[in-house]
Amino acid sequence: MTDFKEFELTEWKENPFQSIGKDWMLVTAESEGRVNAMTASWGGLGVMWGKNVAFVVIRPQRYTKEFIDMTDHFSLAFMDESYRKTLNYFGTVSGRDEDKVKISGLTVIHEEKTPCFAEAKTILICRKLYAQEYAPECFLDKEPDQKWYPDKDYHTLYIAEIVKALRK
Repeated sequence: MTDFKEFELTEWKENPFQSIGKDWMLVTAESEGRVNAMTASWGGLGVMWGKNVAFVVIRPQRYTKEFIDMTDHFSLAFMDESYRKTLNYFGTVSGRDEDKVKISGLTVIHEEKTPCFAEAKTILICRKLYAQEYAPECFLDKEPDQKWYPDKDYHTLYIAEIVKALRK
């Protein structure tokens, strides 16, 4: 972790709409000695219950969800544009089918016993606080339900405290 320095989130100058929605992030967790990650472009950063938090959503069929559900911590890794193909790979191939981490060539490191990637430019170490599956009756605007959930495979929303922020 010598390439990374801890920083205060109030010092982060990145635009979360760009970093998450356009540049994407890797959501990474470990269970029983295995590491799995997935690309995410939905989520957010903010304040909840007096804590700096990250919001991530994961569909039930995603293998990474099993890892997130079995652990208290996960990481969010933000990469530079040179890793676009790698991020696309993590978003389209399942860890059930192949060892994505090994094939990707990314280097797993641990911070706070949480897996993350040495190639990231920014890493957020997160501790789960809350998880809830989206419920169709809770959509006040029915359009997102119809557009994004034709198969009724609703995301689980995770709210996690950002316990450490690291950057190169």
